[in-house]
This record gives sequence, structure tokens and C-alpha cells, in this order.
Amino acid sequence: MTLEDQCIIQTDFQLPGQTAFYRGKVRDVYSIDDLLVMVASDRISAFDHILPRPIPYKGQVLNQIATHFLKATSDIVPNWIQDTPDPNVAVGLRCEPYKVEMVIRGYLTGHAWRTYKSGKRELCGVSLPEGMRENDPFPTPIITPATKAEEGHDEDISRAEIIEKGLVSADDYYHLEDYTRALFQRGTEMAAEQGLILVDTKYEFGKVGDQIYVIDEIHTPDSSRYFYRDGYAERQERGERQKQLSKEFVREWLMTNGFQGLEGQLMPEMPDSFVEQVSERYIELFENITGKPFVKADTQSIIERVEHNILAYLNQAPVQ
Repeated sequence: MTLEDQCIIQTDFQLPGQTAFYRGKVRDVYSIDDLLVMVASDRISAFDHILPRPIPYKGQVLNQIATHFLKATSDIVPNWIQDTPDPNVAVGLRCEPYKVEMVIRGYLTGHAWRTYKSGKRELCGVSLPEGMRENDPFPTPIITPATKAEEGHDEDISRAEIIEKGLVSADDYYHLEDYTRALFQRGTEMAAEQGLILVDTKYEFGKVGDQIYVIDEIHTPDSSRYFYRDGYAERQERGERQKQLSKEFVREWLMTNGFQGLEGQLMPEMPDSFVEQVSERYIELFENITGKPFVKADTQSIIERVEHNILAYLNQAPVQ
């Protein structure tokens, strides 16, 4: 069995009552009246491109981490999820999504660092302090929103631009900022309990009627970056790279092999050894961030397993 045979590359189900289907970078999303059935595939994206090979167990990791944190933060803001009938599947409310992602950064790293290193001292309308080094903490976490792009790169945008363009009403936007800070604080506390630092992350929100919900995933390695707390200060003092659990190492591997998603660049081939390494890193993050052992689901006939579990759930919980 090849690595691909153990993965969900894509699904093409015809579910009872299905009214729409959408394939995102990572998830296949089925609409059934007011419900969404979201299948976390094993696709992986970086620089807003889907990479050519899937990663075994990645979808299970994402789905189960997201569920873990959505349950742990439901007292802060309601979330869309209702059940997880399969390790790779979440079922929940279909919300009208806001057209922005709420990115929050506690440390100067990744895109923020690349912006800072270029000499700029403002990101998404937020002023950046002078004299910072890569991976230094901000005095307080900063919110740097991005517009959601169905294809290509998400674009940085400021609070003022979001409100001015009518992407989100002023009243709703300030609620999104409050929820973002509260979720990040809870995620920071939960990470600290596991010896980790939640460096930065993003949240997506939607609405049903007048109620705002958290949608999609939170605090997963696809949406977040983590440092190990142990040795952080010493590495920072010596100017060394931080030990991290995130998808950044995938981006670094791509950059080393000449790919940053820019026009004219060719996607490098991913050898089995690298695919297996990525899988191991995702499982490592699951165990580190949740404090639970990762139980690998049966990947023999994985597509059939997922379809069977979705149909069983829908048949015992008919859509109203």
C-alpha cells in the first residue's frame, strides 16, 4: 500500500439531502439544509498552494485538535460544531462566513517578521515597535486581519479598511476582535499547560441570524504556530532558531527547494521520507498540544470508512 492509498486526497460523495458542495484547500464541505458535513482531507497547503502529495493522518489530526479546542472554548463564543461521526469528519451549523480571517500574533515571527525585516513598521494598520528581534514577544498580542481568498494569496487588511469596505459592520468587527483576544488567551493558557507557547493563530467567524459563531478550525498546526517553552528564553538570548511545532518547517523545506508560491516557480517533488516526516510532526503536535496519545484510525479503505460513518450519522440523526 502506498502512502497515497492511506490518505483522503478528495471525496466525491452524494449524501442524502445534499444541497451544495465546496472543496477548500484542505476540507471537502457538504451542505445539507442547515448542516455542514466537513471532511478533513489529508491535503496540505503552503504559500496558498496545495502541495502535490497528501500527508497520512493529517486530516485526523486537524479534525481532532480542532474539536478539542472548540469544546474547550465554547464558553467564550458559540461554535459551529455539533458532532464528529468519524475521525476525519465534523458536522455542525452552516453559518454565513465573514469575508475576513482574524489573525492574532503574540510574537514577531513568520510573515510579521518578514515584513519587519524589510524595514516596515506597520502591519495591517498596527504599529510595530522598534528594536525587536525575530521571535520576540509583542508587548501585547496584535490583530492583523486578512481577506479570505478562494484562490491565491490572502491579503493583509486593516480594521479601518474592513469597516470602510463593509466587509464586516463596525459593531460586529469589534465583537470579532474581542472574541479573537479571548480565544487567544485561552489557547495561550492551554498551550502553557503542555509546555508550549501559542505564537500566532487565526480564527474564522460566521453568523446565523444575530448570533456570531466560531467556524472552521482553531489552534491546529494548519492555523497556528507553537514554540516549545522549555529553552525559549535561552535560545532567544543566544539568537538561535526557536524549536517549534507548526507547518513552518514545510514552508522552510519548500523555500530551500526554490518554491515560495511565486509566479514561474516549480513545486518541488516531495520524497516519501519527507511526507512521512511531515506526518510524524503532525502527530507529535497533536500529542503535545492536547496531552493525549494519538490513536491512528484504520486507513484501509479510508474513503469507504468515512462515507459509511457519515451516512450512519445522517440516518440516525435526520435533518430537520
